[in-house]
Amino acid sequence: MNENELYSLWRENAVADPDLQVELESIRDDSEAINDRFYRDLEFGTGGLRGVIGAGTNRMNIYTVKRATQGFADYLNQEYTNPSVAVSYDSRIKSDVFSRAAAEVLAANGIKVHIYSELMPTPCLSFAVRRLKCQGGIMVTASHNPAKYNGYKVYGDDGCQITLRGAEIILNKINSLDIFKDVKSADFDEEMAKGNIKYIENDVIEAFYESVLAEGINTDLCAESGLKVVYTPLNGTGNKPVREVLKRIGIKDVTVVKEQENPDGNFTTCPYPNPEIREALEVGLRYCNEVKPDLLLATDPDCDRVGIAVPDGDGYALFSGNEVGAMLLEYIAEQRIKKGTMPKNPIAVKTIVTTDIVNSIGKEYGVEIIDVLTGFKFIGEQIGMLEKKGEENRYIFGYEESYGYLSGSYVRDKDAVNASMLICEMAAYYRTQGISLIQARENMYKKYGMFYQTLYSFTFEGESGMKKMDEIMTNLRNDPPTAIAGIPVVKFDDYKAGTSKNTATGEVTELTLPKSNVLAFFLEGGSKVIVRPSGTEPKIKTYLTAKQPTKAEAEALEQKLHEEFSKNFQ
Repeated sequence: MNENELYSLWRENAVADPDLQVELESIRDDSEAINDRFYRDLEFGTGGLRGVIGAGTNRMNIYTVKRATQGFADYLNQEYTNPSVAVSYDSRIKSDVFSRAAAEVLAANGIKVHIYSELMPTPCLSFAVRRLKCQGGIMVTASHNPAKYNGYKVYGDDGCQITLRGAEIILNKINSLDIFKDVKSADFDEEMAKGNIKYIENDVIEAFYESVLAEGINTDLCAESGLKVVYTPLNGTGNKPVREVLKRIGIKDVTVVKEQENPDGNFTTCPYPNPEIREALEVGLRYCNEVKPDLLLATDPDCDRVGIAVPDGDGYALFSGNEVGAMLLEYIAEQRIKKGTMPKNPIAVKTIVTTDIVNSIGKEYGVEIIDVLTGFKFIGEQIGMLEKKGEENRYIFGYEESYGYLSGSYVRDKDAVNASMLICEMAAYYRTQGISLIQARENMYKKYGMFYQTLYSFTFEGESGMKKMDEIMTNLRNDPPTAIAGIPVVKFDDYKAGTSKNTATGEVTELTLPKSNVLAFFLEGGSKVIVRPSGTEPKIKTYLTAKQPTKAEAEALEQKLHEEFSKNFQ
């Protein structure tokens, strides 16, 4: 069918949600709007679905959610006997509607459903999958995207986002389904009465809290540290769990940003609720100017990422995810060795786009550093591999530069509840030592050198944008630069081809990681540029590392790298 035929089909059949009919009527004479909604199916990637909320095959709505869930249900019934699934959702527009729709499809396919009775963080979904011994999980969230987006993440029986193999099977099953004819669905309340859908009980939530608290190292110092915190959940799911855990470790002086305290999918005070960017923290920073805390914490809507700001002169400085992760790794390693709780042959895991300062920290404390592809599920997979060998205690920390951290094996996704606790504990500990977090960061750089890292995103909307992204990646792959900002490229890694080329000798070796559309350019002197298309947004991302003796030199080099490499995206 072409776009206009699909549009007519949806006018006739998409009647369960009145909002969709209103939208479809509003674009009746707008061919461009029709094309954008119907030129493709919303892609089911390695993590699931993510897209703009609205009508059409290229939008997040109950029909695309139900079709994806039918594909997931067919996969589960193929792979397991009597499977069950845990379901959770965040504060986004229609998240509760989509989670109920997914539950109705699962129940109609004979799959038991355990669903939270209210919005809960992503790590709580991962925890419930494992705790309730489910064969799968669904988290309805678009993480830190703007309000117009929603999404749908699929999890396996290990509490990790679904494997590449599983995602491929599910995608094939989804593609075989007619969105209006082939999807089974039941009534939520009727299935609840039958016991096929059940609410997840409080003992699971309490067990999650206990697992988070068990990761503390110096929590006994928190109550008397005098640490003062401003916290914003950015209108998401973190409000209750983060505040509860901080209360239990004795952090009493917590001021919550009122404008962003309660769930609100419109995110009216932070249109882009991403703790990686300053705009999302602006309201919290205004609170800081009045409250004068030691720390500002901000968790994203599904509470799997956390950003911080700390006092710096007359204002507050934002720390990057790379910096916070590196500081946490050093804090955990140093303190566990000091307390005699460091396991034998400890392991930390990071993604390939995460700062290389971690390698120096690992060497200092005898921690093996494992690199994985971008995506926290690959960190979770490493924990699972250790668990199968009975060695999960060797895992002490994992993180990615995009503000996701995890110190325990109780979940298999990044956990901002855990990270918020650890960050506060670290700040409290350093405070008792007379050291600010600014000073602790400077001490780290003096010890290991300056690794200055930045991330730039280049957006390409619509069908033409997707083609442009493909062209850019193809050009960089087929005609890679031999130098960037005048610095020779000494190694070129193509993760899609699975090859690493020494540009001086021409020697090509095989990369051991799974295939992925990522290119890495290693420069003489230790700097590097990594480029990859986002798996969830119409963007190409570039990760720049400038390695220099001082911050000023590193910042100057980074600017040169950015100015030259960004020409590829014009």
